[in-house]
Parts: sequence; C-alpha cells; structure tokens
Amino acid sequence: MNNIFLITKREFLTQVKKKSFIILTLLAPILIIAFGAVIGLMFKANESHSIIEVVDKSGLFKDQLKSNDKLDYQFISAADEKAKVNNLKDSESLDGILILPELKNQNYDELESSSRLIVNSKIGLDTKQKIVSDISNVIKKEKIKQLGIQEVQLDDLDKSFTLKTINVSNDNKEDSDLAFGVKTGLSMILMYVTFMFIIIYGVRVMRSVLEEKNNRVVEIIISSVKPFELMMGKILGVTLVALTQFIIWITMSVIGAVVLNTGFSSLQKNIPGGNEQVMNKLDIAQLATQISHSLLEMNFPLIIFVFIVFFLLGYIFYSSIYAAIGSAVDNETETQQFTLFAVLPLMLGMYGSFSLMNNPDGPLGFWLSIIPFTSPVAMIARIPFGVPAWQIALSIVLLLGTTIFMIFLAGKIYRVGILMYGNKATLKELWKWIRG
Repeated sequence: MNNIFLITKREFLTQVKKKSFIILTLLAPILIIAFGAVIGLMFKANESHSIIEVVDKSGLFKDQLKSNDKLDYQFISAADEKAKVNNLKDSESLDGILILPELKNQNYDELESSSRLIVNSKIGLDTKQKIVSDISNVIKKEKIKQLGIQEVQLDDLDKSFTLKTINVSNDNKEDSDLAFGVKTGLSMILMYVTFMFIIIYGVRVMRSVLEEKNNRVVEIIISSVKPFELMMGKILGVTLVALTQFIIWITMSVIGAVVLNTGFSSLQKNIPGGNEQVMNKLDIAQLATQISHSLLEMNFPLIIFVFIVFFLLGYIFYSSIYAAIGSAVDNETETQQFTLFAVLPLMLGMYGSFSLMNNPDGPLGFWLSIIPFTSPVAMIARIPFGVPAWQIALSIVLLLGTTIFMIFLAGKIYRVGILMYGNKATLKELWKWIRG
C-alpha cells in the first residue's frame, strides 16, 4: 500500500507542477466561454440583410408585409416589373423581386401557384422561409376577416397559453421553461465533460504505461514494486490530477453563479411593479443572471457529490482497461484494435442519454444509469432532473463492484503484458493471461 501511495504521489506531482496544467486549469473555463462567444459572433457575422422588391398586383400585401433588420420589403408598381426583372442580374443592391399576382374571386390557391420569387443569387433558406411565413400570415388574416372576425379577436386567438408546473417531488417548486432548459443544459455539459475526461485521461494512463514499457524503465521499476502497485499508482495519480481540475472548475463555477445571483436579487428589488414584463425584455447579461439563479435553486451538493463519485469510479473503471491495453501492446498503432472496447460503451451511454432529456425517469434512462458500463455518463445526465436515492445507491454499489472486478482483471493482464516485448497480443492470448 505504501508503494501505491508513493507512485500515486509521484504521478500526481509530476502532472500538476507542469506549467501547461496550471495554465489550462485556470484558463480552460475562460477559453470555453470565449469559444462560445466566437461561435456566436461567427453566426452573427454571417447573417445577411436581403432587399426584396415586391410587385403587389392585388394591393393585399402592401401595408402588411413588414420589414425587419434582416429582410427589407420595397414595393414597386406593376408597370416597373419587366424592367426590374431584366436589370436584376446586374444589380448589386437588390437580392430579389417578389411577384404577387392579382387575387381573383378570393382564389388563394391560384394566387399561390402564380406567385414567384426571382433572385439574382442564392438566398438563405431562412430568408425564403421568412418570406413564405409573412405571406402566409397575411393570407391567414384575410381569410379570418372574411369570416367576420375582428383584429382584436384575431389577436386574442393567437394568444399563447402559459401553464405553470408545480413539482411536488421538489418541495412544490415551480418548474419554469427556463429552469427546465437550465437543467437540460447542465445535464448535457456534465455528461459531455465526463465522457471527454474519461477518454482523455484514460488515454493518458495508457500512453504513460506504453512509454515506460518501450523505454524499458518498467523493468527497473518492478524490481522494487509489484506490477499491480505500479498500475494502481498510475491510475490513482492521474485520477487525482483530473479531480484537482474538477474541484477548481466547480469552485469557479459556483463563485460565478453566486456573483450573478446576487446581481439578480438586486435587479429584482430595483424593478417596480410589472416585473414580469420588464424581465422578459432583459438582455443577454441579465439572462445569464437568471440562469445562475436557476442553477443555485437546484440541489447542488447532491449534484456535485454524484458527479464526483461517478466520475471517479467511471474513470478508474475505464482507466484500468486503458492501463491493461497499454501493457499488452508495443506501440500506439496496436492500441486501436482494443480501445474500441473501451469507447463503445461510453458512446452508447452518452448518445443514449440524449433521448432521456425528455423522459429522465423512463426505462431507458433507468437502465443506462444502472448498468456499470454506461452509468458514469447516464447517471450524471439524469441527476439535474432528480433521481430517487435508492437508484443512486444501487448504481454506485454496482459500479463500485464492477470497478473492483475490472481492476482485478486489468491487474492480471498488466502483470504479464508489461514485460512482454515483440509479441502482438490477441484477445485469445489476453484471455489466457486472465485465466492464468
């Protein structure tokens, strides 16, 4: 046990003292936020402003097609139609001409079949859909007016219905759409982070084992320690490195949420009556404040506990597999035929968890979060929505037992494979090592 502690300490200190680790740990959250901002700016920069001239021969659309910051309607007379169409190809400021024929005998089907949009370049699908939607809304209003319904009544018909949801399993708290969206976002982030870190740090263990094996350093090391102690020391050392990063990031996230939540509370106090209408018009910074407020209303101690436990057990479970793979091969090329067995269950758990966002308590969500091969990502994906305590306990017990068993199997492969050179391991040969 003392040897395992010494190897764990050495592996941990070697990693955390690197400048790259310190810089990445502190800057990673900022880089992620900056990356998201850059992606948003890229979408914003690629937005187009289209100018569409409209020939409205029926006079039905002139006052009802409204321009906005992305689409500008400019009405022209029918007499200019032919000249405009002929000059459209050479026009640099005009994107298209919308020709709406005369409405005869309230025949909207004929109006639709005879309408044309002539463009001089490819327009975006969203722009075309916006034009279609605007025309459809005008025709819809006209049809309703023909039925004798007034504009006020029409607005009342289009009024959406807001349904408040009270969750009796969560101290009768109201489940708003924003709160559900925050839970879904948190679920996906935690699940994806766990998936990526298990793979990244698992591969790091495998490469570390493979490097020492190829350098023949391991022959010297195992003269002083047992192969199993060396394997466990490496796994636990890298586990502590990953856990250190998580603790720092979780602390930064909670502090950020508390700061934003304080701003939310002050904002609510300073808004006089009609808070709901004012809050609906808040900008992105204030929306982030509301999101942090929703986050802090969750059972954060339980979420953090489940996240850390399942990440640690899941990481040790899969790192044992990666360590066994690293000891059984001679180069990274040969690892590809074995790493698939470690990646596939994780991918099954991650992609299967996408389907449980709309039904976290369904049978698929239950089994994915109970089966040890998928539970490290599936249970973390479910926890923001609330999971019964007995399911969490059962999943932890099964994952813990399977992890211990996997360490035992990996240790048997590691003990033989770490000293094998020039012999390409096969599944049949690995099975012999396990049985031996």
